[in-house]
Amino acid sequence: MAQLTVQIEEASAGLSGRHQFIDFARGLVMMIMAWDHVSGFWMQVHGGLEGIYPYRNQALDLTLFLARFVSHWCAPTFVFLSGVSIALSVNKRLGRGDSQRDVSLHIIKRGFLLLAFEALLVSPAFDLPYLYFGVIAVIGVGLIIFSVGRRLPTTAILAISLIIVLNHQWLDLSFITADVVWGHYLRRIIHEPGFSWPPYFALYPVIPWIGVMGLGWGFGTFLHGTDRDRIFSLKLPLAATGATSIALFFLVRWMNGYGNLVRRWSNDLLDWLYLSKYPPSVAFLLWALGGTCLFMALGMLIEDKGWSDLNVSGAVHTFGRTPLFFYLTHLWLYRLRLPGAPVPFHLDLLQTLGFWAVGLVVLWMLCVGYERLKRRHPRFLQYI
Repeated sequence: MAQLTVQIEEASAGLSGRHQFIDFARGLVMMIMAWDHVSGFWMQVHGGLEGIYPYRNQALDLTLFLARFVSHWCAPTFVFLSGVSIALSVNKRLGRGDSQRDVSLHIIKRGFLLLAFEALLVSPAFDLPYLYFGVIAVIGVGLIIFSVGRRLPTTAILAISLIIVLNHQWLDLSFITADVVWGHYLRRIIHEPGFSWPPYFALYPVIPWIGVMGLGWGFGTFLHGTDRDRIFSLKLPLAATGATSIALFFLVRWMNGYGNLVRRWSNDLLDWLYLSKYPPSVAFLLWALGGTCLFMALGMLIEDKGWSDLNVSGAVHTFGRTPLFFYLTHLWLYRLRLPGAPVPFHLDLLQTLGFWAVGLVVLWMLCVGYERLKRRHPRFLQYI
């Protein structure tokens, strides 16, 4: 225990240059994501494929439905904060004298590494083919796009991102033939997720997720060079933005037209909350990114009070500082079986919650150790 305490103290050192409220928001949704995956691995009934299926799973009662619904905050927060991280990293590297070429090459290398991780480590964890295009893949493609697109003015990136997010539901890809493999797969990757033509599967198309990343880029650009007091003065405005976004979600959902790729078939609560995630509708993103703003505002409060390294908050921040390591590790930790192996038994809700909690403790210790290793070998582990 004493040794672990030393590791935690070392991992917390040198964090004054980080925006710890970003780590908090990221770490919090990673814990929620871990819950979603462990329940998908071991519970007999689990929601999913929202949007690809126009109707909700009738086997889910309210508790199980909400257990899946809370995970909707995860992917949008990851992608948004990826945009934030790109902006902060690019500006930091340019500020220390790196050339534009070197910065672009660094982003491209990281993007291709994420694509490799998706194919070789993530897809097998879900028993999916290596051509599966998931959230890690779309972030990787987003990085490659931003290696060039970042040269645009920030206002232009924000405008394009908003146009994509608000108008992608009208995108028509019928000019790309879907009768051949390359056309089908291209449409899946661009905007039409689905599982109809194995092994060419996709759940996270580039559009509109690249728009979400662009919104994060705008926020990250604002954060760079902004003094701490000004940033922390945004706690209430950021919380108000999150609350407004969630209020707009209810308005859009009530209108039951624009912004709803899956219509609301009744006034039942579960129908209200059954949203299109694949691809993400405007209603889905209003709800999810509203939550992201609230998480960041809470993270600002925790950081401002100096609570970032205390107890559970400290563990959350640790997860947020090691997102890729956490992601790749948690999948194989929680599935506990080789690729392709059938599920030997199922867990009920309480058993799954217990497994999730124990797994988080193990992941926390692993992430603390990984931070220590990364400080010893920063060049070798710079992309992870």
